[in-house]
Amino acid sequence: MAMETKYGFVKMTAVEFEAYLSTRKIARTVLSIQQHHTYIPSYIHFNGGNHFDLQKGMKNTHINANGWADIGQHLSIFPDGSVVTGRSFEKSPSCIYGNNANSFCIENVGNFDKGGDVMTDQQKKTIIKVTTALLTKFGLSPNTNTIVYHHWFNLSTGARNNGSSNNKSCPGTHFFGGNKVEDCKKYFIPLINESLKPYNSNSMELLKYVSVNSDTLNIRTGPSASSAKAKDRNPALFGNVLRVYEEKNGWYKISSSAQHWVASRYTTSVQRALDNADVLNVRSGAGTTFPKTGTLTKGTEVFIYKQDKGWSQIGVDERWVKDTFLVINH
Repeated sequence: MAMETKYGFVKMTAVEFEAYLSTRKIARTVLSIQQHHTYIPSYIHFNGGNHFDLQKGMKNTHINANGWADIGQHLSIFPDGSVVTGRSFEKSPSCIYGNNANSFCIENVGNFDKGGDVMTDQQKKTIIKVTTALLTKFGLSPNTNTIVYHHWFNLSTGARNNGSSNNKSCPGTHFFGGNKVEDCKKYFIPLINESLKPYNSNSMELLKYVSVNSDTLNIRTGPSASSAKAKDRNPALFGNVLRVYEEKNGWYKISSSAQHWVASRYTTSVQRALDNADVLNVRSGAGTTFPKTGTLTKGTEVFIYKQDKGWSQIGVDERWVKDTFLVINH
């Protein structure tokens, strides 16, 4: 089956997606893959050939009803195993309130709650293959911090509570054996491990990470403003965390395999870190007097943007955690 394009979306098989992803240059750093189900549309709305119309309908709802700038998800996976692109891979998704930075969102078309749709084998295989390809692309090991379900996050606050209060059932109570953290560990992650190919890290050494502090940042083919813009890459966006492999005359090389450079003056250095506490409170400022706005679970990776008197800011917004519970992850 040949890849098809309509309404700005691309439809492909799981195998085609693997090849498609391998050629994509993605500037922003991704730390987690989100799993969702659409609930509506569900299997009853899919007729075997209306992939693009359903994707367009979801985009219209997200823009006109939800007030978002674009369709929320990066990909939709359909009952026949087809993959359809959505939001630009360079943009954070609009899928889990308060937890979209450094994430990649998959919407699996169907209602996978108990008594809903019974997932087809084709869709199961594609979900596994696509998730595996994304983990490999971003150099992530499969666990319940790199693969997350919407059900694990409080709808009002965005705090991760693993489904204990005010949560959607998404991606469904029967999604690969259930929507709980233990279900993911028992039923979903083993399937990912089976299909995961050894990850070959880039031979070029990573120097550091930086965050984009301008609205957009052009990516050029050399370390100067006179160099041409890279034709196969869109500009990096505000808040994107970029990987730096080389520094030269005030420019950063952000690809290990191509001459792609950005001006360093439009970026801020950040540090990648790991939460070492079982539960780490997130507050709206640098101190215990500020309101608690969420929690992190042990093993969650974050980026440190600023430090102040024993506290670390872990986003471009006001999200702060105590320094002593973070381990710098080089």
